[in-house]
Amino acid sequence: MTAGRLSIIHVDLDAFFAAVEQRDRPELRGKPVIVGGDPRSRGVVSTCSYEARKFGVHSAMPTRTALSLCPDGIFLPVDGAKYQRVSREVMAVLRRFTPAVEQVSIDEAFLDVAGSEALFGPAPEIARRIKAEVVAAVGLTVSVGVATTKLVAKVGSDLRKPDGLVVVQPGEEAAFLAPLEIRRLWGIGPKTADRLHGLGIRTIGELAALPPGTLTRALGDHGATLHDRALGIDPDPVVGGGETAKSVSHETTFAVDVTDAAEIERTLLALTEGVSARLRSAGIRAGTVAVKIRDSEFRTITRQKALPEPSDLTDTIWRAALELTRPEIRGKKIRLLGVSATQLGQPEQIGMFEVVDARQRRVVDATDAVRRRFGDRAVTRASLLHRGLPSPFERDPASAVEGRVGIPKIEDEIE
Repeated sequence: MTAGRLSIIHVDLDAFFAAVEQRDRPELRGKPVIVGGDPRSRGVVSTCSYEARKFGVHSAMPTRTALSLCPDGIFLPVDGAKYQRVSREVMAVLRRFTPAVEQVSIDEAFLDVAGSEALFGPAPEIARRIKAEVVAAVGLTVSVGVATTKLVAKVGSDLRKPDGLVVVQPGEEAAFLAPLEIRRLWGIGPKTADRLHGLGIRTIGELAALPPGTLTRALGDHGATLHDRALGIDPDPVVGGGETAKSVSHETTFAVDVTDAAEIERTLLALTEGVSARLRSAGIRAGTVAVKIRDSEFRTITRQKALPEPSDLTDTIWRAALELTRPEIRGKKIRLLGVSATQLGQPEQIGMFEVVDARQRRVVDATDAVRRRFGDRAVTRASLLHRGLPSPFERDPASAVEGRVGIPKIEDEIE
C-alpha cells in the first residue's frame, strides 16, 4: 500500500445469503427473507434481506425473536455449500483487477489497486467496474468503499448499503469519520464503547479530539491505537496473492441441550468432516486442532492441541478433537459444539505418519472425488446417517453469523 494514495477498495456483498436465495428464487424477491435456523428451535439469524430489516430483524438475533418481529418472514436454512460457490465466483471477479485481494470473510474482501491503474483507471473507476461486473457475473449487488486505508474503506462500504459506493479522498479521512458513532471503528466493542461513553465520547471525532494520554490511561496501549484509527490512520496493508487462511472452523448449536456422550462425539465427527474436507479442498493442512464447547449455562471454553504432524485427514483431526472434548463434557448439558483447525500450511513432503495413513489417504481422495462429482451429500459415514446431525458441508447458522469459515475476523476488540 502506498501511504496516502487512493488505492484501497473494500467490497461487501449486500445481505449475501438472503440475496443469493432471492436471486435463485424469483418469488422471494421483495419479500422478507430470513436465513438461519428454524424459528421453532434455538437457531439464530445468519442474514436477512433488507425487507426483513425494516421490521428490526438483524444478524445474530434468535430466530424466535425474528419471527415475533416479522411474522410474515420467510425462513430458510443456511446452504453453506452454495454460498461458498458464489463467494468463489465473486472473488474471481475481483482478481480480474488485481492479484492483491485479501478475502476477510465469505462475503467481503479488500483490494489494493495501486498497480492496476494503468490498465483500469483510477481506484473509483475500478470500483464502479467491479460493481457492474459482479452484477453481470453472479447477479448480486455489492457495496464498495474506496480510500487510502483499509479502515476507512471498510467504514465507507458500510454507510450506503445496499449497492452503495463511497469514495474518501486523501486528506479527508478524519473529517469523514468524525460525525460517525464510535462503534463503527475497528476495535470498539460494547465494553470499550461503555468506557468511552463514560468519558463523554460518542462520536469518532470526539475520540480523535481526546488527548492520547487520556485514552492510554483509560484503555492502556489499545487507547493509542484507537486514537490513530479515529484519525483514519491504519498502517495495515492488503495481504493478498496467495496468503492462506488462518483457520478453518465449523460449529453447531443443538436444538436441545445434549448430555449423551455418544451423540456429542457423532456431532464432533460431522463437524470434523466439514473442516477436514475444506482443508483438502484448499490444499492445506492443520498443525493444531481446537474445540469450542458451550454448556446450558452459556459458559464457553476452548481447548487446543498440536498434532504430531500437520494433517488434513478427518480421523486424525477427530481423534485430537475427541481428546480435547471428553474431559470437558462430563456432567454437563452441552448447547454448542465447534471444531477448528489452525496453524495452517501447504503440504511439503510425506511424513512418517503419512506412510501409515496411505490407505486412508486413498479412501479420502476417492470420497472427495465422488462428492465433487455428485454433490456433498453423495457419501457420508454410516454412523452419521439419519441422526439429525449437521451436514458436514453446511454451516450451522451460528457459524454463518460469524461469517469466518476459514478466515479470521477483522474486528479486534481488546477487553
